[in-house]
Amino acid sequence: MINKPYRKFLLVSIFLNASLAHAQSPADSSKRLNLHFQQTIITQYKPAFSANYTGQNSMSPNHEVQTSLTTTVFLGARLWKGAELYVNPELAGGSGLSEAKGIAGFTNGEAFRIGSPEPKAYIARAYFSQIFKLKGEEEFVEDEANQLGGKIPTHYFSFTAGKFCIADFFDNNSYSHDPRRNFLNSSLMSNGAWDYPANTRGYTWGAVLNYQAKNYALRYAFTLVPKIANGPDMDFNFDKANASSLEFEKNYSIKSRKGCLRLLAYYNQANMGNYEAAVDSNVLQPDISLSRKYSRSKFGFGLNLEQELNDNLGFFARASWNDGKNETWAFTEIDHSVSAGLSHNGKLWGREKDCFGLAFVVNGISKEHQNYLKQGGYGFIIGDGKLFYGNEKILEAYYELLLNNKYFYVTPDYQFIINPAYNRARGSVHVFSLRVHVEI
Repeated sequence: MINKPYRKFLLVSIFLNASLAHAQSPADSSKRLNLHFQQTIITQYKPAFSANYTGQNSMSPNHEVQTSLTTTVFLGARLWKGAELYVNPELAGGSGLSEAKGIAGFTNGEAFRIGSPEPKAYIARAYFSQIFKLKGEEEFVEDEANQLGGKIPTHYFSFTAGKFCIADFFDNNSYSHDPRRNFLNSSLMSNGAWDYPANTRGYTWGAVLNYQAKNYALRYAFTLVPKIANGPDMDFNFDKANASSLEFEKNYSIKSRKGCLRLLAYYNQANMGNYEAAVDSNVLQPDISLSRKYSRSKFGFGLNLEQELNDNLGFFARASWNDGKNETWAFTEIDHSVSAGLSHNGKLWGREKDCFGLAFVVNGISKEHQNYLKQGGYGFIIGDGKLFYGNEKILEAYYELLLNNKYFYVTPDYQFIINPAYNRARGSVHVFSLRVHVEI
């Protein structure tokens, strides 16, 4: 299922990972420098499905095969006590199904990092972080991508600034967060109604303040937003265009089983259009871009839960909402969303490092958003020219197979989508995927 242009990248990644694995020193418990690597290739196949009509941003009803690729090098350096610098060169290319359009909860969460079909190199992250110890003990953390191995305090304040993905710091979940390792669907990466600030590739500029205690944390981020909806360039008029994100995180245990609850609130300002203003513009087909002005904003909330059920099984759930009056600006066109699922390792059948995941998502949009699409309007990811509204429903199942007990993962995945792009006149859609992921 892996297209020929991407096979050579996979072979290079295996060689590089083997070299890096040999170069690592497990005896070195406090790193000053680190180097990690990942490559993810996702091939998706969609059989033909029924559609009463097809619009500008519709998913194609014809059968289709598409492949996406991301390759990232993670460089880290400890500058002085508590100070770290991370730089991530990245290469991305390929495409999602139907150019990543036609489903709000899109089937390949890696596709938003692409930007263009031709492989292109860029700097994904470049940020500085400083930890200030407040009190308490220290604990050892493993050396990982964008994390230098060594001791860190259990009670601290940190400041981070530069270019990063805000989802690196907010709305984390052990079972449903990373399309390179967990569920592929974009509405299972983060709270679906969180219009989180990012350019086309998923990155932004800004600062994050984090207060971390042993069992809870409070963090705030002030970041840039794109100049246009889902655009590649950020708007540096940060007095008029910006995003504020606030999250409280509480770790707890129920009968010695670990759990975590996260509460998110956000407020975005940008040169946004308004759904009602676009519909009221007395034109045959409303265009939300013609109603844009800097006074527009969007706010919303999210709840994120994860709970260990036993040694092999974990449960997660999310629920999110935004006001849905102004246009979606960065992530995806979802105004309210609920998701839940299970994650199970393979210990029962002698494959402890394998993982099976099953999840269900229900996405929806506001009345104003619905009316805009019914009148023939288009967003940046959905729009069929008209709309027979129904909540978008998605079922996803995957099995991650660790092949060499170290760093090479192969994952078959299946998604079933009812009412793609909230349209009862189209679908249902079946999507079959194969993900190959290498990391060290």
